[in-house]
Amino acid sequence: MNQTDIEQARFNMIEQQIRPWDVLDQRVLDTMQKTHRENFVPEAYRSLAFVDTNIPLGHGQVMMAPNVEGRLLQALAIQPEDTILEIGTGSAYLTACLARLGRHVTSVDIEPEFTAQAEAKLAAEGISNVTLETFDAASGVERGKSFDVIAVTGSLPLLQQQFHNNLNTGGRLFVISGQLPIMEALLITRVDSSSWTRESLFETSIPPLLHAAEPQSFVL
Repeated sequence: MNQTDIEQARFNMIEQQIRPWDVLDQRVLDTMQKTHRENFVPEAYRSLAFVDTNIPLGHGQVMMAPNVEGRLLQALAIQPEDTILEIGTGSAYLTACLARLGRHVTSVDIEPEFTAQAEAKLAAEGISNVTLETFDAASGVERGKSFDVIAVTGSLPLLQQQFHNNLNTGGRLFVISGQLPIMEALLITRVDSSSWTRESLFETSIPPLLHAAEPQSFVL
């Protein structure tokens, strides 16, 4: 596609996929318009950059469909001063959007390949307010670290309190919980030192985080 076709496809993605999914926050729409999604998609799937589908990234992970990314960004209600933790850097497209909405993003991935690719892609996009780290965060991160926003980009078959205590008071956590065929996108908000609210947003399906805890199988 030439640049004119790319911009038309990006416009169509926002107007025909994201906005109809009740993503109406103009800051979110502007951020997704500004961020060059096609540059974050694996070369073999570049033609699918603006299509309403999960895109394979390798290592059993996917880039979420644009409408899901839009709902995630809107639900988190990111403010310019917010600090953000992303679990699962993946393609780094969502990382870029989070960085443009908030003050600073710490993005963690278990795959060194994703971290290395993200560094180059974010630099090309002119984004410098991101710290990239490589380690297994499926069971949580250090309790002493706290954030205003946490986005988990792989599903958690078993939702424990892996990340609840890393939220500042008033902080928001987006997570997709459950197993096939039904997974539930949730927004969890920290009310005070010992309580959180939980809101069901929508149903979807994405691969689990590697090494994420699973419910025990029932055995007769």
